[in-house]
Amino acid sequence: MPEIIRVESLVKKFGEFTAVAGIDFNIEAGEIFGFLGPNGAGKTTTIKILATLLKPTSGKATLAGYDVLTHPNEVRQSIGMVFQDQSLDDRLTAEENLWFHAMLYDVPNSVFTERMEQVLKLVDLGDRRSSLVRTFSGGMKRRLEIARGLLHHPRVLFLDEPTLGLDPQTRNAIWHHVRRLRDEVGTTVFMTTHYMDEAENCDHIAIIDHGKIQAVDTPAALKRMIGGDKVIVGGVGSDADLEKDLAAKYNVEVQKVDSEFHFQMQSGAEFVPRVVSDFSGRVRSIQIKQPSLEDVFLRLTGHAIRQQEGSAIDAMRQGVQLWRSGGRR
Repeated sequence: MPEIIRVESLVKKFGEFTAVAGIDFNIEAGEIFGFLGPNGAGKTTTIKILATLLKPTSGKATLAGYDVLTHPNEVRQSIGMVFQDQSLDDRLTAEENLWFHAMLYDVPNSVFTERMEQVLKLVDLGDRRSSLVRTFSGGMKRRLEIARGLLHHPRVLFLDEPTLGLDPQTRNAIWHHVRRLRDEVGTTVFMTTHYMDEAENCDHIAIIDHGKIQAVDTPAALKRMIGGDKVIVGGVGSDADLEKDLAAKYNVEVQKVDSEFHFQMQSGAEFVPRVVSDFSGRVRSIQIKQPSLEDVFLRLTGHAIRQQEGSAIDAMRQGVQLWRSGGRR
């Protein structure tokens, strides 16, 4: 597939703080590409640069063949955006929100009705076109924002934490619609997330932390780099020597996560009796897990993704959304 986004040595600084630290990646047309990383990793900053909302400190970025610095208007005509925060007008109907967007993007009157019906059908909101947005649930508003982002036929749709603050069932529904965009419309989707399970939906993932990309590949290929099953050992009491003893005994790299010790081993299930025998009285639990994207992130960055940050922000956003909707979920 042809390349639609290319980023080379991209840097963005805010004073002395470096938000994006010389990243490189490219995205093929028609794929779902994900930025996986914690809050503050540089995900949103990168998207804002690609969307011409921020100027880079240095480096180069092109979208649909246009340089984001020298041809910003052409770039803006080529993209759709769904921001982290809800940006619909609750006092208008779904159709009126789409009509306002159509005027901003010079969508001709002659094609507006047809396009509106197409995008509302794509996100299963065709029967709610005349409903006030304030009567919509959080998931319905997200779907309408996706429809709005597609109205002017963008080549790239940016989804910045598209399911933040939504319940798991609604998140799955949103992803059902995102996959339809790729399969039925051929839209390139560039999304950011700190949810590991959500990143599994992407064709390619860039793992980013502290403004630096640690790896870019398919979810399956990233997990293969772990090499073997994950063994999780829980020690008895405060055994300060267990971490180094496990590493020395099995010649593995051991990482401590909270009160447990993680390391990789081929045929993990067959390995359990050996650990029990070798460390009798020092081990209270052993778990065996298939490699996950969380394991990949841990291996590449040396720490688990900071889900607690996301959880706190999710809770805050849910509260704001609930207040805006007058108590409706």
